This record gives sequence, C-alpha cells and structure tokens, in this order.
Amino acid sequence: MVYPIIELFLGNLTKLFIRKIYGIENMPKGAFVVVANHSSYLDDFFMPYIIFKHVNKKLHIFVNSRYYKIFFIKKFLDYHECIPVDVKKNVPDYKRRRITNENAFRDALTYLKKGDVFGIFPEGSRSIDGKLKKAKTGVARVALEARVPVIPMGIKGSYEIIPKGAIFPRFKRADIIIGKPIYLDEYYGKEKDYKILEEVVILIMKKTAKLIGQEYNY
Repeated sequence: MVYPIIELFLGNLTKLFIRKIYGIENMPKGAFVVVANHSSYLDDFFMPYIIFKHVNKKLHIFVNSRYYKIFFIKKFLDYHECIPVDVKKNVPDYKRRRITNENAFRDALTYLKKGDVFGIFPEGSRSIDGKLKKAKTGVARVALEARVPVIPMGIKGSYEIIPKGAIFPRFKRADIIIGKPIYLDEYYGKEKDYKILEEVVILIMKKTAKLIGQEYNY
C-alpha cells in the first residue's frame, strides 16, 4: 500500500458509503489523469480511496489553498502531496493566483512524469443540486501536456448522502463507475489552443456524464 495507515482508517470509513465499484479493470498501469463529477465532500475521499486501494499509486489532487491555512489539514495535505491552487473568491489578487496556479500545473506534470496519478474535479467546486456544472479547461491542459490518458470516474449517489450545506451524512451508499481510458493523441501539441481545450473538456465531461446517467450540455 502507498499510504498504509491512511488507507486503513480512511478506507474503513469510506467504504461504508460505497455500494459498488465498477470498472476497476479500466485503469491503466502507467500514469493517468482521473476525473470525477463533484457534488459532495465524500467525493474527496472516494477518489483517493479507490486509487490507493485498487491501483496502489500515489494520487495528487488540486486543493483550494485556503485549506492550507489550517495547520493539521496542511500537514495532511502535504503528506499526500496534494497541490494547492488559488481560487478567485479567496484570492482576488490576479498576479498571485496566476503564479500559484502555474506552479500547480507544473507540479501536476512533474508527478505524472514520475508515473503517479493526477486527480481533478473539472467542475472546480461541488454542485449545489447534484447536477453537472460547466467544467474548467485545466484538466485538458494537464492531460495534453503530459500526454497521458484520462480516466472518467462517475460518482453516483454521493449527493444523496451529504449534499452541499449538510452537516451530517445520511446512511446511504454511492456507486462508483470507472469508464474506459480516453486517449487524446489527436490533440497533442494543441494545448495552447483554447478552442481545443474546450473541445477536449466537453469530450471528457460527456463521457463522465454518461457514467452517472446525466447529460453535459455546456
């Protein structure tokens, strides 16, 4: 196990809320980007649990930099080599945001080149109603520059367990559906073209939406 102690405690808690995991066999042996829809805090635990438990690889995720201001949370995030990013509503200074987020992209590429897994929720924040929101282009940029496949992960049911604004979870269970790899070879070398990034994001999100029985119409 990559993180045996964390997997022991996190895993035992997390799996209480998972009914079934489908498609484990779809995850490749090498480096890849894993993306998931985001409608609950539980999603932040489901993704690493599955990668740690079933792929036994290090997973690096973009995390809002405001969480790094809390000492014990920062220690936890640093231990797992998470990657801080600045969000506009928390960091209004454009220059600072740009520097932080460019560093974040470079870190993601470095980890992928080492053979690790990079995880991201392309919507950026949790959905307030469980429906897919418009995704940002960061996932496309990372995947194209790193030249690795993207694995779509559909999380179905986490909104019903603990939606945004709820304090206590309902004892229900979610299904995790892992789709087949999305290979983006035809787009390599075009990562500076914003229209291409948008096209790639739509492709990724449509495949993710299909896994959870939704549509992505942005």
